[in-house]
Amino acid sequence: MALADELCALQADTLASIEAAVDTCALDQVRISVLGKSGSLTAYLRNMGQVPKEERAEVGKTLNAVRQTIEQALETRKSALAAAELEAAIDAAAVDVTLPGRAQQMGTRHLINRITDEISEVFFGLGYSVATGPEVETDYYNFEALNAPADHPSRSMQDTFYVRDLSGDAAAVRGESDVLLRTQTSGVQVHAMEEQQPPIYVIAPGKVYRRDVADPSHLPQFTQIEGLVVDKGITFGDLKGTLDFFCKQMFGPERKTRFRAHYFPFTEPSAEVDVSCGICHGEGCRFCKGTGWLEILGCGMVDPNVLRYSGIDPEVYSGFAFGMGVERIACLKYNVPDLRMLLEGDMRFLRQF
Repeated sequence: MALADELCALQADTLASIEAAVDTCALDQVRISVLGKSGSLTAYLRNMGQVPKEERAEVGKTLNAVRQTIEQALETRKSALAAAELEAAIDAAAVDVTLPGRAQQMGTRHLINRITDEISEVFFGLGYSVATGPEVETDYYNFEALNAPADHPSRSMQDTFYVRDLSGDAAAVRGESDVLLRTQTSGVQVHAMEEQQPPIYVIAPGKVYRRDVADPSHLPQFTQIEGLVVDKGITFGDLKGTLDFFCKQMFGPERKTRFRAHYFPFTEPSAEVDVSCGICHGEGCRFCKGTGWLEILGCGMVDPNVLRYSGIDPEVYSGFAFGMGVERIACLKYNVPDLRMLLEGDMRFLRQF
């Protein structure tokens, strides 16, 4: 019978294809080509109505036998291939238990934040508290209340970013706007003096912004900590003792400090504070440019006008103020030659600290 011969040939070809399948995907393609909706064996089943009535029973019996044989072969081959693939996957993912473990690397605080905390801890031990204020400040708190009116020449040293009011029709530019990104955290001191009655012992850490070009010793955005003391009987000797204690706590008991006369509009008298070089121990080297000293901060006695602006009687109270850049302190503490290295995000560098 011709049809029976075709079915036997189909079975033989299909069994050969099943045996030749190298993985379960290839085996599934064989199943679809034979038993799928458009498969070759399925086509015979659909055409049973065209088989002569006297041959239909024999052909149907042969068709069922072929289908059962193919399905059984598919199932057997699928089990064998699945087992082989599982074994291969296990071998590929095998773990060498003799290798050292891979621990999750622990993160650390950034050096700038750590130094900020270290500085704060020193002053906490002296009884200071933390005062905070807005980074977007008004011209009054950033300049005028600090004894620097609009025509004061000291403003040119701290030229900053003025904020435009986009809600208005006219664009506010420098000279027309009185809102700016603060150039110093001294404005926080003014807020503190307005809101608190003396005695006042506060530090004000925070970001400040200046129109500086980034170089080894300058950044357009950096972290500053300023301190303010207002109380009865405060003298320059209290200022010197406080900052000398801070430098020894921060850099080591062997480090020396010196005060150089300077000018700041909000303090009088004013001084720059230097600490002895930790590399050459004051003898002079390339790091300290041969001077034996490294500049770290500015300070001075609070100008009486600044006290008056905040409603404090300078005849009763006196005080001192100081300010330092955290990035500069970090670089001087760890002998880092370039401030920009702290902000580049190079983990090889940051993990050293």
